[in-house]
Amino acid sequence: MISSKISRREFIAAALLALPGGILAEGGFVEPNWLKICHQKVGENPAHRFVHITDLHHKGDRRYLESVVETVNRLSPDFVCFTGDIIEEGKFMSEALEILGGIKATMFGVPGNHDFKSGVSFEPIKKCFAAGGGAWLLNEQKEVGGGKINLIGLAESHSPSPLPPSNPQAKNILLMHYPSWVNRLYGQKFDLILAGHSHGGQVRIPFYGPLCLPFGCDGYDLGMFQTNAGPLYVNPGIGYRHNFNFRFNCRPEITFFEI
Repeated sequence: MISSKISRREFIAAALLALPGGILAEGGFVEPNWLKICHQKVGENPAHRFVHITDLHHKGDRRYLESVVETVNRLSPDFVCFTGDIIEEGKFMSEALEILGGIKATMFGVPGNHDFKSGVSFEPIKKCFAAGGGAWLLNEQKEVGGGKINLIGLAESHSPSPLPPSNPQAKNILLMHYPSWVNRLYGQKFDLILAGHSHGGQVRIPFYGPLCLPFGCDGYDLGMFQTNAGPLYVNPGIGYRHNFNFRFNCRPEITFFEI
C-alpha cells in the first residue's frame, strides 16, 4: 500500500520548485496590467486633489490604456500631472492621444526621453492637453486652483536649467522626467516634485530593491524621498520599457495626491 502522505521536507521541496513558475506567471501575466492606486498626502489640511501618472510607453494595448483613463476619471481629480514617455514609437502617438483625450480633468505634462527619441511633433500633444484646459509644459509654468497651485514643467535636455517658481505664495509643484534632476535644482525649494522614468525597476526583490534601473535615477527609484529641494515622489509608471513586459513586486501605479 502506497501512503498518500508527504513529509514536511517533501512539501517544502515541491513548493520551492513551484516558486519560480509562480513568479514568472505573476510577473508576466498578472502584475503588468494590475493597476495600483497609491494615496499620498502632502502638508496639513489639504485643499486640492490631483492624480500623477507617468511612463505610458503605449504600444497599442488600447484596452489597458482605456482602463487607466477610466480609473483616473473615477478618482475625479482636480487636475492630472503627467511626467513623460507617452510612447516609444511615433506610430502609436495618435491612438495614445485619442485615449488620453478621454480624461475628464485638466492635464498638465512634460516630455520624457522616449517622447524626444521618437521624433514626433509635440504639436498634437499640446493640442490634446490644451483641449481640456491643460498644457504641455516645456520649461513653462501654469497656475491652477485659482492661483493656489503653480505647476512648473521642466522639459528634457542635457543640461536642464532650474525654473524658479513665479508665485512663491502658491503651492509650487515641479514636474520633471528624470528623478536625478532633483540634485541639480541648485538650492531651489518646491512643495512637491514629481518624476517618473525609473519604472521602479519593474522587478523588485523583497528586502533588496530593484534589480536594475535606467540612467537618470541616482538611487531615487520608487516612492517618496525627502530632498534639499523638497519632497520628491517617483512613480513606477503605467507601461513597460522596450519589450520587457514584466513586473514583479512593482505594480503599475496611479498616484492620488492631496495637497
